[in-house]
Amino acid sequence: MSASELIRVRIDKWLWAARFFKTRSLAAIAVDGGKVQVNAERAKPAKLVKPGDQLSIRSGPYLWDITVVALSERRGPAADAAKLYSESADSRRIREETHAIMKNERRDDPFSGGRPTKRARRQIVKFLRQQDR
Repeated sequence: MSASELIRVRIDKWLWAARFFKTRSLAAIAVDGGKVQVNAERAKPAKLVKPGDQLSIRSGPYLWDITVVALSERRGPAADAAKLYSESADSRRIREETHAIMKNERRDDPFSGGRPTKRARRQIVKFLRQQDR
């Protein structure tokens, strides 16, 4: 075996370096919670990954099906992080469709503005009092 075949990285470090999670501890929590599978099996945060491993990563409503291409223990620029993995075309398509659906739902939500202002609350109270008469 060559030296490059012996190099492996913990999955929580790799997920952090590949910018799937903001911190390594969040990556470890996700792996521990079953949100990450390695080669279709549940993994622990100390699981060692190598190039060629298939990962399934669930983060909120999104699901990534990726293949590990390169390893890194350091977090670098996003452009370098994107070179650490390759995503399947189906995964990318499904993720983009999910994003589009969520975007349309937010746009169509009439209550997306948060709490009513003081003026709006007064108008609501005034309207309700007129309805009671």
